[in-house]
Amino acid sequence: MSKIILTGDRPTGRLHLGHYVGSLKRRVELQNSGEYERTMIMIADAQALTDNIENPEKVRQNIIEVALDYLSCGLDPKKSILFIQSQISELCELTFYYMDLVTVARLQRNPTVKSEIKMRNFEASIPVGFFTYPISQAADITAFKATTVPVGDDQLPMIEQTREIVRKFNSVYDEVLVEPEALLPESEACMRLPGTDGKAKMSKSLGNCIYLADSADDVRKKVMSMYTDPTHLQVSDPGHLEGNTVFTYLDAFCKDEHFERYLPDYANLDELKGHYQRGGLGDVKVKKFLNNILQEELEPIRNRRKEFEKDIPEIYRILKEGSDAARQIAAQTLSEVKTAMKINYFEDADLIMEQVKKYN
Repeated sequence: MSKIILTGDRPTGRLHLGHYVGSLKRRVELQNSGEYERTMIMIADAQALTDNIENPEKVRQNIIEVALDYLSCGLDPKKSILFIQSQISELCELTFYYMDLVTVARLQRNPTVKSEIKMRNFEASIPVGFFTYPISQAADITAFKATTVPVGDDQLPMIEQTREIVRKFNSVYDEVLVEPEALLPESEACMRLPGTDGKAKMSKSLGNCIYLADSADDVRKKVMSMYTDPTHLQVSDPGHLEGNTVFTYLDAFCKDEHFERYLPDYANLDELKGHYQRGGLGDVKVKKFLNNILQEELEPIRNRRKEFEKDIPEIYRILKEGSDAARQIAAQTLSEVKTAMKINYFEDADLIMEQVKKYN
């Protein structure tokens, strides 16, 4: 069976370092690995509207921001299909059919849905579209027969719900849909990068993000104001690593070769950590080291983005071409689904002949 990847993002804002280490960087590596027959990258605007229905312009404007971030990070439209979710009408139809395979009680038990509802204060009034988005996500995944879905561990319940829908459909109708596997980040540091203020998650509303499109000066300012160890008041004080945002970022980005370039007093990150824990190493020195590493990582991304920004119509052309290709794939899957469900009335010659014989 062909190996196919599906992944994507909700266009609710510019993408940040959390997206980069959690998924974007890995997507580029997977795209270039040669292991997958097809890589599908979706801008999930329809899903974004489930909790932004009164602000569609926000979603609309962020389509181009996300696309620019994708391209500047190295996603290549010659190797991957970049598309916009709302432009694939087949996804809505698949979602409608799958709704009959899932109970309300099962949706209510989904841990991801429960936590998202709480985070958005939807407990009293949950939009139906938001409540049923695990079903919509199942339609996204199965429409393209994705075998592999890169996700964080918080999204595993969503993948399991998709697998349940696939198994139910295939057992009731026919072996049409493909059961996907989740692909988790390779390292724990990439699972979830905290905000610069030490909060558990980067969030635009909290103002604790380092964006991929940030200028070098903005990145430096954000790094130098990062949350560290509140008990590390003097350079001589022993420092703590747990909950120290700077060291969490170093775990995600630092390599041994960075020390030779930017901090030759140390051979590797373990040595740096040991010195910090013993005392005698100031936060400013560590932050300057982190800033150098992040600037090295982000500079080529910024430069590529500036080039792509010069031809915005070309970005929309790429997205339209990708959406057209995605729709062709989804249409084929939908045709197979309708055939299995026996609702392909006008294409079923046997059905028509059966009725002819019945009434003649």
